[in-house]
Amino acid sequence: MKKIIIAIDGFSSCGKSTLAKALAKALNYGFVDSGAMYRAVTLYLLEHKISIQDLRGVEKALASIQIRFQAGAKGNRTYLNGQDVEDKIRTMEVSEKVSPVAAIPIVRRAMVRQQQEMGAEKGIVMDGRDIGTVVFPEAELKIFVTAAPAVRAQRRFLELQRKGHTVAIEEVRKNLEERDHIDSTRADSPLRQAEDALVLDNTKLTPDQQLQVALDWANERMEAQVL
Repeated sequence: MKKIIIAIDGFSSCGKSTLAKALAKALNYGFVDSGAMYRAVTLYLLEHKISIQDLRGVEKALASIQIRFQAGAKGNRTYLNGQDVEDKIRTMEVSEKVSPVAAIPIVRRAMVRQQQEMGAEKGIVMDGRDIGTVVFPEAELKIFVTAAPAVRAQRRFLELQRKGHTVAIEEVRKNLEERDHIDSTRADSPLRQAEDALVLDNTKLTPDQQLQVALDWANERMEAQVL
């Protein structure tokens, strides 16, 4: 069956990556967490004390940043310049800074180039905020994932707890609201639903249930490519 590109977009902590990973595994497709790429850039800037106001410094840093993904016993891991940074990029410190970093045009252009290269051969599932609108506007399947704000905050809170991070749920809720606002109102590639995207509200769905919905859509699109 002919391979396609599946673009999954949506707000923070709505289950995009969970769905994308499971869908990629079920279809034996490649998986790219575009959000992790922006988090990796954010981590690099923080560790090297580069201000986002210093655009020359940011541009120079981008030339030194190499990001790749590798599947292993602990799941899909993000590597920054050869080092596994999956746990580091999921901290609140990075979460509080990633949206402003992702709003910088030179950062977005650099990441979009890498993402488009990753999907050149198709057979890929990529999640983020502008995948169906900017990175792959011609993707055969676009899914826009959403969930109730309270549910998203609770999911993120429990995720951080499982990873050993001490944080108040109110702090998590506030962080999500701020990121939603920045992501939706930034001038460069704002978060929005593509006109031809299928909406998947997983507020009351289990991971298995949302995967089945997405799988049905994917199979329909792949079959359509044969006709």
